[in-house]
Amino acid sequence: MISTTDLLRSKGLKVTPQRIAIMNMLMSTKNHPTAEVIFKALEPTNPTMSLATVYKTLDSFNEAELIQVLSIDGESLHYDFNTTFHPHIICKNCNSVKDIKVDISDEMNTIVSKINAATNYNIDKKQLFFYGTCDECSKK
Repeated sequence: MISTTDLLRSKGLKVTPQRIAIMNMLMSTKNHPTAEVIFKALEPTNPTMSLATVYKTLDSFNEAELIQVLSIDGESLHYDFNTTFHPHIICKNCNSVKDIKVDISDEMNTIVSKINAATNYNIDKKQLFFYGTCDECSKK
């Protein structure tokens, strides 16, 4: 597996301790954190890092196509290291975001083809969200 340093360099990004810490966190979680969650998690080991730095770093990662930005509730952005197309399921109560491990690539290709034909758009990005109530919230 490629190192975080090499990954950042391969995308033309400057390697800084803050970028390494943020990328390592994103690579090691499946929780789709917000910038605030990332900031709070890294604050103890990176006390000089500001929330603004986290946001700027996430923006640069997104521009370099290292991460996927998920706009789920119209208010907060969640970040996902997995940039391949995959659906997500979101809890309407606690706003947790989870990957759905189902291969729907054939169906999605059909849908995209139909949308391209109907709209004359050239679709270059797609995201699919499902909403419901997670097991934890259902138990409450």
